[in-house]
Amino acid sequence: MAAEQEPSAPPAGVPRPPAPLPRPLPQPLSPSLAQTLQAQWLTGGALSASLLPLSGLYRLLWAGRSLLYRLGLQKPETLPVPVIVVGNWIVGGAGKTPTTLALLQLLQSWGIRAGVVSRGYGREDDAVALVQHDSAARQVGDEPLLIHLRSGVPVAVGRDRVAAARSLLQAHPELQLLISDDGLQHGRLPRALSVLVFDSRGIGNGHVLPAGPLRQPFQAQLPPDHLVLYNADRPSTALPGFLAQRMLAGAVSLQDWWAGKPAQLEHLQALRGRPLAAAAGMAQPTRFFDMLEACGLTLQARHALPDHYDFAERPWGTELGDLLVTEKDAVKLRPSEASTASGPRIWVVALDFRPEAAFAQALHQRLSTLGLATAAA
Repeated sequence: MAAEQEPSAPPAGVPRPPAPLPRPLPQPLSPSLAQTLQAQWLTGGALSASLLPLSGLYRLLWAGRSLLYRLGLQKPETLPVPVIVVGNWIVGGAGKTPTTLALLQLLQSWGIRAGVVSRGYGREDDAVALVQHDSAARQVGDEPLLIHLRSGVPVAVGRDRVAAARSLLQAHPELQLLISDDGLQHGRLPRALSVLVFDSRGIGNGHVLPAGPLRQPFQAQLPPDHLVLYNADRPSTALPGFLAQRMLAGAVSLQDWWAGKPAQLEHLQALRGRPLAAAAGMAQPTRFFDMLEACGLTLQARHALPDHYDFAERPWGTELGDLLVTEKDAVKLRPSEASTASGPRIWVVALDFRPEAAFAQALHQRLSTLGLATAAA
């Protein structure tokens, strides 16, 4: 597993890369207060309004950093291949990782050799590392590991995404293009195209952190190098974009999932009428539970876990025979340790994420401008 040190200080006279914006809420909130704030991020309220001065400071810091780039005092790094950045403005899971997997599927169908870089949230450290099939999620992050297992493409993780990209290209010089899973606000990372993902929440109450859910101020008009993808039934902002359909693809036992066997819709349908529990460590677990029940399954227990939950402790009991989890959680449940004779049988439920055909056409057109027209033809 490759590792790389953080870049050294720049020579005298060369501007330093801007420091990342500080997290406006460094201390964890109580569950009830966090729930209240998240609700007001969508609709507004007294708690959200009380945080507007901090949001003003956040906007000021963002404007200052953006000005440095516009004036050329700070510039993105250079890489030998183009980069597609997949990101979102709103905090929480809007669908970046499913979008990344959908992009990889399109690129592979066009014969384009792509790799992925990601920060790898929830890791034990921030050093650059290459994801392997036997990597532990705590070492590389659950989403990068899932991307590698699902797509088979090379993946590198690191807080410094530029260093991760260079490490990945050094290990895999055959790559023609990189996708950054998240990194929209990572100014040092060069990008030829940005895919901006929204879910049904849109831009929430329209405020930046911490009074609202936005990581950066809303832009009514986007540069031409942006594509907008809505992980929702209809557009949730005024920005023109494309729709994606999200549905349950099926289920597969945990052991078979690790063996590379695909999920089958028949397996999921066969669970109807059984007493089931479901667990999800993601930003919006209710969305997963609702999709299961819409499929005709009966959930006797819902285990809504924190995003990137490590499953060091199993939150479920032994009274139920079948437990449903997401693929993002499956990467942290190795077959050798996930099931016991007295525990539930664990099923991994896969999601099918399909952008509309017009999105693929727009992406194909952008790739032709990047010198990849022959491969994408």
